[in-house]
Amino acid sequence: MTVGIDDGEPVTSHREMLSREPGSPPVAGQEWFDVDDSPEAVLALLEDRRWGDGLPVVPPTAERVEATLEASGGGDPDEVIAALPPRNGAATRRAIAVNAVLAGCPPEVMPVVVTATRALAKPELNLEGVQATTHPVAPLAVVHGRAVDDLGFNGALGAFGPGCRANATVGRAVRFLLLHVGGARPGGGDASTQGQPSKYTFCVAENAADSPWSPYPWTLGITAESAVTVACAENPHNCHDMWSQGPKGILGRMATVIAQLGSNNAPVSSAEVFVALCPEHAVTIAEAGWSREDVQSYLFEQARLPASQMRAAFDPPQWEPWMHAAQHDELLPLTGHPDHYRVLVVGGAGKHSSVLLSWGVTKSVTLPLEP
Repeated sequence: MTVGIDDGEPVTSHREMLSREPGSPPVAGQEWFDVDDSPEAVLALLEDRRWGDGLPVVPPTAERVEATLEASGGGDPDEVIAALPPRNGAATRRAIAVNAVLAGCPPEVMPVVVTATRALAKPELNLEGVQATTHPVAPLAVVHGRAVDDLGFNGALGAFGPGCRANATVGRAVRFLLLHVGGARPGGGDASTQGQPSKYTFCVAENAADSPWSPYPWTLGITAESAVTVACAENPHNCHDMWSQGPKGILGRMATVIAQLGSNNAPVSSAEVFVALCPEHAVTIAEAGWSREDVQSYLFEQARLPASQMRAAFDPPQWEPWMHAAQHDELLPLTGHPDHYRVLVVGGAGKHSSVLLSWGVTKSVTLPLEP
């Protein structure tokens, strides 16, 4: 059996990558290997070359890679979609397809992986910092709109967990691109002290069908039928509330999870917090007349710690000027503006929501789904 591995030749800069015209000479670093057709042989090949995530993979044969490329709508397979740091490897369509096959993606989800790759390259996401930090941050891909049902993504019960091929393989394909093309291997490009399980795979869908509010991308002015968000965050932190009958009880408990000195959000006032409300919590909040903006404002006011405590912990913190001027006995928020709380509905029955704290110096990116 012949398999292809494409780890993307490094480009010298993002400017060089963006200046390449469609059909220009390929920049991908593709190699072909003849191996026994057993899973063990393919896994041994990857291990020997320090590729993969340690788990079994689907061999990226020419036939499988071609089928995945066709599912993305064609186009030049050597077109560079993004340069991924720290290695500045060229994520061509072919490189993306190879890594999608390795991850076990069904061909039809290829546009989601391509769109997520585009998002990773946006400057505000700060992928170079995300890849190299000692923090355990991992890029989370969130799928919105028609693609959720059309492509089989799970935004309902157990959405952050196992059991859904689309979620599991798209998140894993993104991680393979970060490993192989971006060069962020533990001890090399990735300095994360302990890592986190979401560095294997981190993909979920928004449960817009059970949300009392408009779809999340609409809050950003994106009204495309389908979209993909990439946000760099820690694993979900559970927020359990079985008893509250109104918004303040639910969100007050959530605020205690957010207001902690151990997160990277505390010293960085620009940090985002993703708030993944379960449908029951979201409906209870909405039935009380609260909008998504009300949720943001309440968490901004409630998730606070004394200025003296925060100053003692962080010197100098990256705060807004007004936060620096606060008196010692004032309460300071864990992020500098209500809009930094990003609210969407995820999950199924059961009154458990979650918050996802970010690395701090990174901004989420939402893009319309494009092949």
